[in-house]
Amino acid sequence: MKNYTLFTATKVGSLALKNHIVMAPMTRCRAIDNIPNDLMATYYQQRASAGLIITEGTSPSPNGLGYARIPGIFSKAQVEGWKKTTEAVHKSGGKIIIQLMHTGRISHILNMQKGSEIIAPSAVKAAGQMWTDAKQMQDYPTPKAMIAEDIVSTQIEYVTAAKNAMEAGFDGVELHGANGYLLEEFLSPISNVRTDKYCGSIENRCRFVIEVTKVVAAAIGKDKTGIRLSPYGVAGDMPNYTEIDATYDYLSKELNKLDIAYIHLVDHSSMGAPTVPLEIKKLIRHNFKNTIIGCGGYDKESAELDLKSGLFDLIGFGRQFINNPDLVVRLEFNNELSQSLNPDLFYSADEKGYTDYPTFKAPKVLRIQE
Repeated sequence: MKNYTLFTATKVGSLALKNHIVMAPMTRCRAIDNIPNDLMATYYQQRASAGLIITEGTSPSPNGLGYARIPGIFSKAQVEGWKKTTEAVHKSGGKIIIQLMHTGRISHILNMQKGSEIIAPSAVKAAGQMWTDAKQMQDYPTPKAMIAEDIVSTQIEYVTAAKNAMEAGFDGVELHGANGYLLEEFLSPISNVRTDKYCGSIENRCRFVIEVTKVVAAAIGKDKTGIRLSPYGVAGDMPNYTEIDATYDYLSKELNKLDIAYIHLVDHSSMGAPTVPLEIKKLIRHNFKNTIIGCGGYDKESAELDLKSGLFDLIGFGRQFINNPDLVVRLEFNNELSQSLNPDLFYSADEKGYTDYPTFKAPKVLRIQE
């Protein structure tokens, strides 16, 4: 029988993991009033066989609650709500990291709390629409360009949220620097057309991301801090630009200097996005010496290949975890994966298509009476 690295124990930062499998962050929109609840705790507990769970995007600020029914971690009620999830996962032997996702311009005021505002590096409107419970699909609005005070206050919000995450019992924090949200909006010269020290050169466009990473790592520990990146990703109306390779070359070197626990690289080409060149993955691997998580379109064999080659240290699985809560066991023992996946229920509000997917049951063998 082939020995798979995928199912052996490992570490990320100071965190011991029972296998190399990561449950990738996936927005599921079950946080009514933006407060994590019992249903969410059940969902994550069902999937605690993963070596590491990274939660759905969770806003560090009222200004980052761009989608309907996504959770936050900036209020006492949200911290108490998340404790239900961390306790449930830990009780089942799992480890769980919270993903801090400020949606930036990918927002709509109908999804946000009273007094919030949609902010971004620049007043550049994203093409496209998003769902609102009040009026269904709506165009993205033009965001407010962040002023100097917004830069400072938003960084403070990230730090407070990271500290709240520790209070809630999380094992670490992942900064969402991908998919067209606030951090990535600073990286791109298309969404960031500022005229101050946060725009222009590659160093300036990376400045906000590096500053946020640095203050969060200082607040909770660099060994508990990671970041997700999506070079060549186009989610959130993020067209490719000529300096992509140079931008992520510089950024990954600076993140390596900060000695954070990991970089999480996402490749959405299996879902129709542009292919992420192998060269940029290898470049980041060369620059960053700690853990790198690869995510996007993996099966058991391709995951094992990238682990054995040294390209990545952990492998993230996303959609397979939705309808296969026991995905790790199914993969390890070659059990059939469930194919009953209902995309219409990805972002609904109740347990249907969320916690009602069954675990594997071997078919019964009928004995023939002699």
